[in-house]
Amino acid sequence: MSRPDFTAKKNNRHPPAIPNKDDGKLLHPRNKHRARYDFARLLGAEPALQVHIQQTPVGETTINFSHPDAVRLLNRAILLESYGIQKWDIPAHNLCPAVPGRIDYLHYLADVLAASHGGKPPSGSNIRALDIGTGASCIYPLLGSSEFGWQFVASDINPASLAHAQTILDANPVLGQRIELRLQTDSDSILKGIIGPDDWFDVSLCNPPFHASAAEAQAGSQRKWQNLGKPDNKAESTLNFSGHDAELWCPGGEQSFIERMIQESALMPTRCFWYTTLVSRSASLPAIHAALRRVKVQQQQTITMRQGNKESRLVAWTFLSPAQQSAWAKLRWSTRS
Repeated sequence: MSRPDFTAKKNNRHPPAIPNKDDGKLLHPRNKHRARYDFARLLGAEPALQVHIQQTPVGETTINFSHPDAVRLLNRAILLESYGIQKWDIPAHNLCPAVPGRIDYLHYLADVLAASHGGKPPSGSNIRALDIGTGASCIYPLLGSSEFGWQFVASDINPASLAHAQTILDANPVLGQRIELRLQTDSDSILKGIIGPDDWFDVSLCNPPFHASAAEAQAGSQRKWQNLGKPDNKAESTLNFSGHDAELWCPGGEQSFIERMIQESALMPTRCFWYTTLVSRSASLPAIHAALRRVKVQQQQTITMRQGNKESRLVAWTFLSPAQQSAWAKLRWSTRS
């Protein structure tokens, strides 16, 4: 694997953020899930999903999205039918990630990299990505390795989550060869202790804890439950919109987490071409952009992503100058198609 050998040269000129060219469509143009789910194909991949099939008043096929087993089995069917991922599952009370939104993030990351690759998303094992807080589902590395052939390092602070992720990798040995799991042993660190002196990453990704406290997380679950027209039932809403503490909240919420990550990224500016994170709350953006200005990034992007009524943002930043970006791509991606 080619390794660029240079030191970042910071300067006081900061190119403006690259605007998001939002065409108003809900999912990325390459996303396989832009059309309605083909339940006939999904049932072929996961017959157990049948018990959760329902008909809408207008005769369309759907499932009960408020039922955790229905969503879990739908994910398992999608991952097998669309990406060849075998025996995917999550432990009880862990977050169940929505596949269309997760693969959307990866497609937009590929576009960020494509800007330095002749407009074509780079693929194959020369691309190395870091997933911060991969969780028990290991969803981003599994999707990224299947869809693009990228190599991944997947980190998490929870040993039990990594142990479960390993069972999924064991069931998918081809993908498992491309994914390395790393335990974060320092609860005060995000990148430190994970990115080593010999590591080079083309891109990092992160879906940070959203809430600032356990109480706030619980209130959010209850709001989701009520939005589905369900009775106000704390126990039931906790069951259906669950997740471990590290998945759901951290002191200061996502803004504080991302600000810490930005500070740490500035200490290792040439170890990763593009650092990125999801941002759920648009109100977090001014503080995040201010933090990026303080560490004098060379370039940043904010991209809006939508799935149904849900809107989130991808924020990306790099400390590499245009010349360094060109050198990085030439050294690491020139042999990729």
